[in-house]
This record gives sequence, structure tokens and C-alpha cells, in this order.
Amino acid sequence: MRAVILAGGKGTRLRPYTISLPKPLVPIGEDMPIIEVIIKQLVKSGFTRLTFAVNHKASLLQAYCGDGSQWGVSIDYSLEDKPLSTIGPLTLIDDLPEDFLVMNGDVLCDLDFSEFYRAHVEKGNEVTVSSYQRSVPSDFGVIEIGEGGQICGFREKPEFHMDVSMGVYCINRSVVAALARGESYGFDNLMIDGIRDGMKIEAVPYQGYWLDIGRPDDYESANQQFAELKERWGL
Repeated sequence: MRAVILAGGKGTRLRPYTISLPKPLVPIGEDMPIIEVIIKQLVKSGFTRLTFAVNHKASLLQAYCGDGSQWGVSIDYSLEDKPLSTIGPLTLIDDLPEDFLVMNGDVLCDLDFSEFYRAHVEKGNEVTVSSYQRSVPSDFGVIEIGEGGQICGFREKPEFHMDVSMGVYCINRSVVAALARGESYGFDNLMIDGIRDGMKIEAVPYQGYWLDIGRPDDYESANQQFAELKERWGL
């Protein structure tokens, strides 16, 4: 099994941590960088080859991860010479297998990656998206307005529940083959175009542990919890 790790972003939301480091090398719990956590998890799940799509401060990531031999996995790199968003970097990789895992290089979770991949292949999906329900509190009182401007309802700082992408997907090679090579194309474009074109896209809800450490609040949470997570996950 093969995975592509998207590791080319500038990590602007995590400044000042990312001024001198690419985001995947930012340490968790002052112990190990998030990319090492991801590598170890993928190796445990049976992935034998990892390709890093890199751009910003790529040489630092290459120097740290090397060819992957220290973790018993093969690592190679695909370098962007300009930002290509989320899905665009895949068009530069010429030897993609029929189906492969794609994930952001800042995701901390305990998803069973191999099971997720197998389900994608068995169902014949073109794209499979791992989803998570987030609760987002509002900073405002929300009014409901009826006919004639009459206020008909009010909620004080309610929570909104949304199904969001975890930044972990499985994709069939045919999806990438249909895209223009080396052009910026995001996950949002893929969803909008795929829905319009009737593409076979499935969301797989997940209820385990998940954090996007590209968000400062989630990064702080990860730092506080990592000692426990490290022991629980056997890292």
C-alpha cells in the first residue's frame, strides 16, 4: 500500500512555530515531530511506500526523514515549484498506483488507515473521505427572522455541529489522470466538481481521536495530550 503525504504548505496559522520549520516538523509534546508520528502509524498499518509532496522548506523535511530506512519504509519526494493546493500536487507523481491514501502532514489521529484503504478499494469508490463531526460554538446570540422582520426565535451563543473532512482520503488514479498537470487544484474543487459530475464519493464518519494541528488551539491540545497518546499508540 502507498500513501502520499501533503507536506508543502507554509503553515501560516501556526506561526511563530513555522517560521524556521516546515509544519510537519513542528514537535508534538516537545518529543517528536508530527511527521514522525504519521510515518510510524502508516508503517504499523502496513504501508510500504510513502511519497511526500513538498515545497516550503523541503530540504529540512528531506534531511530529517531521508529515505525512510530508519522506520523500515521507503520514502520519496515530489517537489512543487509553486503552490498547487491540496490535490494539484498529485498530478506531478507519475507512478501512482490504482488506489492510494492521501493525507495532510498535520493530522493527528488513531484512524485505522489500512482498514480505511481496504474499504475504499472494496467499494470501488473514486474518492473516499474520512469525516469527523466538529462542534463549533458561536460567539454571538443568533436570531431567527420571520416575515416582515419579526423576530421569531433566539439562541444565545449556540453550538453548530458540522461534518468536516479529516484531511485523510483514498483516491483512485483515474481521478488524478483527469486533471491538468501542475495546476493548482484543491480538495474543495474536487468535491464541487465531483458532486457535479456524479463521481462516486463516499464519506466514512469517524468517532475516534482526531486533531488538525494546523490550528493553534488543536496544536496546544495535542501538546498536552501527547504523552498519554504516545503510550496508548505504542509510538
